[in-house]
Amino acid sequence: MRLVLCDDHRILIESLAVALQARGHDVLAAVTTPEECVRAVAEHHPDVCLLDLYLPERENGLQAAHVIRRSYPDTLILIMSGVADPLILSRAIDIGVAGIVRKDQTVDKIEAALQQVVGGESVFQTGLVRDIVRHLASEPSKEPWHYLTAREEEVLRRIVAGESTKQMSRSMSIAASTVRTYAQNVLTKLGAHSRLEAAAIAVRARLVDELPGETALPYKS
Repeated sequence: MRLVLCDDHRILIESLAVALQARGHDVLAAVTTPEECVRAVAEHHPDVCLLDLYLPERENGLQAAHVIRRSYPDTLILIMSGVADPLILSRAIDIGVAGIVRKDQTVDKIEAALQQVVGGESVFQTGLVRDIVRHLASEPSKEPWHYLTAREEEVLRRIVAGESTKQMSRSMSIAASTVRTYAQNVLTKLGAHSRLEAAAIAVRARLVDELPGETALPYKS
């Protein structure tokens, strides 16, 4: 696996680079700033960029991820972060990152996450999902659906319309695994246990009429 690593803690990133190379991976660059990260991806076109979500400025990791996804879509992004702000997490998913893991994981678990994203799977640890739930519960002044990203809103409209994962994947031009990630985020944020329940919540609260989009899709029972 060809990798570019980016984290503002040089000792950590260099140690991780050595450990991953010892496991047979080709670490093409280990850098500490978002600018260096984007340049390294542009030069090497790695399979995966392992990127710290919080670089010197609060959202630099997200900005770097956005540039990479837009300009180098063949490079997958696995976010590695010690901070799990649920709103930043949602924005990262909306950008199209392949997964997010915590920094405190062992090298074996980080390598396993890298293998998963290269295999076409999304990697979002359950602890991060719990953080979203706790955050939403702590802000009663806002309804949970106010935290849906643009992509999650689109998936909710399509859930209400009765579309399958395969249909959404084709219509939205994204991988089925990404559709499932968006759908799970919608369920988590709405407090629903199934897509049918999420659709029912959306219809009862007239969410589909209020969500931005070309046309509100009808609910299919």
